[in-house]
Amino acid sequence: MQKLFPDAAAALEGVLKDNMLIASGGFGLCGIPERLLDAIRDSGVTGLTFASNNAGIDNEGIGKLLRTKQVKKMISSYVGENKEFERQFLAGELEVEFCPQGTLAERMRAGGAGIPGFYTKTGVGTQVAQGKEVKRFDTGEGPQDYILEEGIFADLAIVKAWKADETGNVVFRKTARNFNVPAATCGKVCVVEVEEIVPTGSLDPDCIHLPGVFVQRMIVGAPYDKKIEFRTVREAA
Repeated sequence: MQKLFPDAAAALEGVLKDNMLIASGGFGLCGIPERLLDAIRDSGVTGLTFASNNAGIDNEGIGKLLRTKQVKKMISSYVGENKEFERQFLAGELEVEFCPQGTLAERMRAGGAGIPGFYTKTGVGTQVAQGKEVKRFDTGEGPQDYILEEGIFADLAIVKAWKADETGNVVFRKTARNFNVPAATCGKVCVVEVEEIVPTGSLDPDCIHLPGVFVQRMIVGAPYDKKIEFRTVREAA
């Protein structure tokens, strides 16, 4: 199968539609699929639901799609750095499903493994548990309550990687690995943007983070500008 496409728009052609659920990798501005998010914005699709740790910052990452009002719902764990996100949420323009960070990662991983639900202690007795099934298990420390969380099965997964070979085996760089692996696995179609494509067989099999079986389409997105979420400086001595 030919997985490499000339650009983000071509890689998303025939996949995008209104009201779809998209799993997006990245954490803040680290490891976010910038080219693919730009292409989604430019396509004009609306009513999108994003499962992502956060929405980036104002006008970066998913924040670009918030500005254009293409997102109707966010499934996220941290949203504190995006003023437009805050404004839309408080104004009732954006539906938000808050999800603890580890639970969100596990919901994506579960979806990728074909697991429709799992029980966790995280969120028991809080607003996170409202409306969810609570069941008592004894895991060796006496009976305790657990809440049922559902796996995420996305229509599309978009992720950013460092290197990939021609068959789609992917390597992430350092902390950019974050949510990209579980997000990639839970999409019916996974599109990866990478900094470099290398020949098949040139990657160490023990260093591959995402096997090519999960990847349907790829683009080369380089070069990238390094964006800094917070710039902290000190006065000169």
